[in-house]
Amino acid sequence: MLGIRTVLWTLSVALSVVTGADFKAHNCSEVRQASIAKGFSFENVPLQETSGDHLRVCPQGSTCCTSEMEDKFGQRSKLELENLVDETSHELRSTFVSRHKKFDEFFLELLENTEKSLNEMFVRTYGKPYMQNSEVFQNLFAELKRYYTGGNVNLEEMLNDFWSRLLERMFTLLNSQYVITEDYLECISKYTDQLKPFGDVPKKLKAQVTRAFIVARTFVQGLSVGREVASRVSKVSSTPACIRALTKMMYCPYCQAMPSVKPCNNYCLNVMKGCLANQADLDPEWNQYIDAMLLVAQRLEGPFNIESVMEPIDVKISEAIMNMQDNSVQLSYKVFQGCGQPKPSGMGGRSTRGISDVFNARFRPYSPEERPTTAAGTSLDRLLIDIKEKLKLFKKFWSNLPEDICKPHRLTAGNATDDDQCWNGHTKGRYFPEVLKDGLTNQVNNPEVGVDITRPDTFIRQQIMALRVMTNKLKNAYNGNDIYFQDSSNPGSGLAHSRTFRHLSRRHSFVVLAVCLGSLSCWSEVLSALEQVFIKDLSVLCLLLRSDFRLATLP
Repeated sequence: MLGIRTVLWTLSVALSVVTGADFKAHNCSEVRQASIAKGFSFENVPLQETSGDHLRVCPQGSTCCTSEMEDKFGQRSKLELENLVDETSHELRSTFVSRHKKFDEFFLELLENTEKSLNEMFVRTYGKPYMQNSEVFQNLFAELKRYYTGGNVNLEEMLNDFWSRLLERMFTLLNSQYVITEDYLECISKYTDQLKPFGDVPKKLKAQVTRAFIVARTFVQGLSVGREVASRVSKVSSTPACIRALTKMMYCPYCQAMPSVKPCNNYCLNVMKGCLANQADLDPEWNQYIDAMLLVAQRLEGPFNIESVMEPIDVKISEAIMNMQDNSVQLSYKVFQGCGQPKPSGMGGRSTRGISDVFNARFRPYSPEERPTTAAGTSLDRLLIDIKEKLKLFKKFWSNLPEDICKPHRLTAGNATDDDQCWNGHTKGRYFPEVLKDGLTNQVNNPEVGVDITRPDTFIRQQIMALRVMTNKLKNAYNGNDIYFQDSSNPGSGLAHSRTFRHLSRRHSFVVLAVCLGSLSCWSEVLSALEQVFIKDLSVLCLLLRSDFRLATLP
């Protein structure tokens, strides 16, 4: 069917060229006016059609174009494609920029507000004992913030450390009639799991905080990766073949004295599918990334909701303190049995009465109606409803790009394939070739754009790998699992700065890269390391980023 259509189209073109020779030369004044309206300043637009033997892109029959005009049309075509992609992707890019900013502000201010609320309540409730030990709580929030912003913090170890330090301070405070040394505190730590001084609060809170922060941090990083990928891929790099095809489609009608005739829709689609073939190859990974983002958004709405975890954290910590206070006598007795009786401090009788009065106050938890809003001016639930709606709209964005650009009355004459009033690349008439499928490999027989399917765009492949790495992180976060994050505050850490990696990658680059095939979480660091090891030589990476990952293709 494709062959028959192509033959018919070829005959139609040949017929139009033959019959066109019988027409008398057209006046080129309309071309001059249309060129001026488009911002061109040509010095010598022919008054009437002349021979087009000098043309390299447009049909060489009778023409209203000079070589200068054709060259400038080519330059403008390249710029117009860049503008069309930029305009079409504007909503996508602005959404990721604005939503990343909103979520990041929300989480950071949630942390800040939670710390402020805890401090105010503890000062009011516990007074001096709290203020003398407030750095324990300050360190907790500082480490939570460092984790959220990309620091290499082990949440479970950090939270365990917080409860250990709180136990030390509380035990010392509740036994102020004794001298509690560092060695004695170290002895107490050995019995922590057995004694459970804070009840089940540390265990429950650790599970809730860890899952919530893993999901929150990964989601915001996912928005950041989406923002960067959308921004980078929207900057189109056109090949010479693409520029020729664009010039032929957009401006050769001017040379044929038909400046008002727009391209046929299917003709435009084939040109854009050829020019944007590499962008379309991003779509499978992009769609999986969007799906993973939506899954993590569900977690943020449900049991991993960081807002519902952080807001009552002051109440939960207070409950843990009260639990230890309520069982202080039994706790001290068991500690004395295991670690021995500490030496008296010489301060007289035990002053637990005043301390007990301080610790007996309890907090009132928030009711749902009192849930505050933060920097984003709304609750997390409403932010998530908004971003989920947006993300769903952006599925298949890159494969739909040609259709979005070739919308009727935007760049093309209309949808009808049998429309004989549109520009088909040679004359005004029907466009017969079928529209090709999306992606690089499907452009091997593109009738409008010469595409080398053996040379995928390295830059686009890097973005595909960035999406794969991020999707892997999102899926792990959905399951409550953390993935290594390089500490952004320490640029000297990570695989890229590993002496072993640099040595191996210079001598056995394919072996080092092959190891990462089974662990996508290391790819982001490999990409960074490759920039240092191979400088600008990305030939190995380009081959490896093929979808089949066949190491046999490596040099």
